[in-house]
Amino acid sequence: MNLYQRFRSRFPSDLDRTFAEMPDGRTWSYAALDEESARMATVLLRAGVRPGDRVVVQVEKSAQAIALYLAVLRVGAVFLPLNTAYTLAELEYFLTDAEPSLVVCAPERSGPISGLARKASGATVLTLAADGTGTLSERARSAEPAAECVARAEDDLAAILYTSGTTGRSKGAMLTIGNLWSNAVTLERAWGFEASDVLLHALPIFHAHGLFVALHCTLASGCRMILLPKFETEAVMRALPRATVMMGVPTFYTRLLEVPEFDRDLCRGIRLFVSGSAPLLAENWLRFKERTGHEILERYGMTETAMNTSNPLEGRRVPGSVGPALPGIEVRVVDETGRPLPTDAVGMLEVRGPNVFKGYWKMPEKTAEEFRPDGFFVTGDLARIDSDGYVYIVGRAKDLIITGGYNVYPKEVEDAINAIEGVAESAVVGIPDADFGERVIAVVRPETPDTVLDEAEIIRDLKARLAGYKVPKRIVFRSELPRNVMGKVQKNVLRSWLTEGAG
Repeated sequence: MNLYQRFRSRFPSDLDRTFAEMPDGRTWSYAALDEESARMATVLLRAGVRPGDRVVVQVEKSAQAIALYLAVLRVGAVFLPLNTAYTLAELEYFLTDAEPSLVVCAPERSGPISGLARKASGATVLTLAADGTGTLSERARSAEPAAECVARAEDDLAAILYTSGTTGRSKGAMLTIGNLWSNAVTLERAWGFEASDVLLHALPIFHAHGLFVALHCTLASGCRMILLPKFETEAVMRALPRATVMMGVPTFYTRLLEVPEFDRDLCRGIRLFVSGSAPLLAENWLRFKERTGHEILERYGMTETAMNTSNPLEGRRVPGSVGPALPGIEVRVVDETGRPLPTDAVGMLEVRGPNVFKGYWKMPEKTAEEFRPDGFFVTGDLARIDSDGYVYIVGRAKDLIITGGYNVYPKEVEDAINAIEGVAESAVVGIPDADFGERVIAVVRPETPDTVLDEAEIIRDLKARLAGYKVPKRIVFRSELPRNVMGKVQKNVLRSWLTEGAG
């Protein structure tokens, strides 16, 4: 069946039940979600969207944005969400590479994005604002609801999510209907979701965590969610007493711990706190348990695979571990030759299961590199697995930085810094941060000893060209960067130097 039809089969029998509650008290029923997505599907069809076409979406979070996602599934197209912080320079690459037939963006960006879309693929551009207005919703109001969903097969694409690479070129991870549905059902069961649950949703929906984990658990169980535009401590505190489940990145939980009023009484109705997208410090896990009585459930996933492992709903949750493999999914740790390693040995983590993506968009060679002959996907993360099957992520083979739940690849940031006048070279690293998980720091070597560079000016320059979360929190200047005998910059030395406070 079409992926939307699968979710539709899990909706409450009474479609008048609430699907989403907004901060201002307005609600959307499952009936409204069903009808709005059907009307939007008609708009997409009239705009020429056909099965397999890519629909690029860069809009703020709203109930209408969720309806748009479901409308794309209804017509059998491929949903391609983009971070709302991406600049026009970054968007040009995505539009050129994905060749979409339709782009949906915020009204205020429609002018420049229309120019990029015409140049890239001749795509139609529609708009959708945070308040639900825009040309897409205007057309949907007068459209007849699409009567049927386009039939799709298990292996057909449902979404493409771009994930950056160490070379600086982003890769489009192709996720099939089977990938997304299998993971949704697995998580709904593993985490005990029921129709009576209320999910506190403060995550972005352009990211796998907010879209394929939080939203899919809601749709697969027919429960209700409190839809917050973003994480704001006061808004989350107000919503917590009405919720039963909260999903977040570690930053959410560290921010809550900063508030004295955040206590056991406020969390009395919560049955489950889930954390992911970045490592949660064991210290903060223990602080959270002491303050609230709740053990945060940590899990591990990737854009390419959705969720792979999870601490158990019932049973031992281990701080610092992301738990054992989820049902139907296999994980293993191997050496550089691909040979499985014994218990507690550190090596490359690999995963196999129905959740693992189809490959990288228009990158068959890269896809082949990332899969073993027996079907295991090479995650790029270093890990160990204990005797009970619990996985511990100990580092990343690649220089990926995860800050506030978002991935930052140093090469892209370094290229932007190196283009600035007076910069000879740079090295970008992540250092531990109690709030964001990791903090992005750039170490810069000026062209000459007499070259004067200003930290604030460099940061200001980068903010105009990169999404905010990629911009270094600090710029540190050094006359030389440490190198090995092959001339490669030793980032491990820089991390130690910065972490120990010398920087």
